Amino acid sequence: MNKLATALQRLQEQDQTIHVERDSDTGETIMTTIGDAQVAIACSRLAKTYGVEVVPQLPRVPYRETISGSAKAEYKHKKQTGGHGQYGHVVIEIAPLTRGMGFEFAAQVVGGSVPRQFIPAVEKGINETLPDGPLAHSPIVDVKVTLLDGSSHSVDSSEMAFKMAASHALRDGLLDAQPVLLEPVMKLKVHVPGDYVGDVMSDISTKRGHVHGVEGEGRFSMIEADVPMAEVQRYATDLRALTHGRGRFELAFDRYVEVPAHVQEEVIGQLRGGGAN
Repeated sequence: MNKLATALQRLQEQDQTIHVERDSDTGETIMTTIGDAQVAIACSRLAKTYGVEVVPQLPRVPYRETISGSAKAEYKHKKQTGGHGQYGHVVIEIAPLTRGMGFEFAAQVVGGSVPRQFIPAVEKGINETLPDGPLAHSPIVDVKVTLLDGSSHSVDSSEMAFKMAASHALRDGLLDAQPVLLEPVMKLKVHVPGDYVGDVMSDISTKRGHVHGVEGEGRFSMIEADVPMAEVQRYATDLRALTHGRGRFELAFDRYVEVPAHVQEEVIGQLRGGGAN
């Protein structure tokens, strides 16, 4: 890996149009270029000059998962294996939060049904389950989990037992809380000669994008739109073909939105089949 990092750094120094960064969401190394031909040249140079063989692929889209409804779930983790057994029992409620709020945990246990010392283990079990959603193994966001009730055993209860119970309860509850897939949406600004405005706007529409406005800039126009990240991973190539190389664009992350129902099933199938998240 160090050999690859060194080679990529030198490649950037030699060609200022190449940009390399690590995506913290997917763990991938992303190389941004001005087109497919440059990718091929860069990969060839990595192999011939630095002895690093790479196979370029489109970056994975950092999907997220959340819920659109509320649900209660109960799980009793109980095992007897000789000597001390394992016993942890929780009842939780799962509810959606406003987009962007992340995750919240609360405990509303009364009467000591779940002993105070085990409540942090419940929260830990929930937290350790959040990175692996039920739809496509993507991180779960914008969810509140409340511990309502449960029970314990004077001998067999432990932090591990309550952590396991909480994890299973969350997995069961998410399936009943109408899970949905979220996708990143990008702010797109496209600068093109006026003659190409119609073609570019039509292309944005085919990419599930929404055009918000067009401003004149002399003989050029700037189109502002929102487009799902999944639809613009090859936009440099697409725009070049549409405008014969006379257009340029800027992309920036804006927000996460729910994937339309008619698209979600196809996306989930692709993610499960490819093991991506």
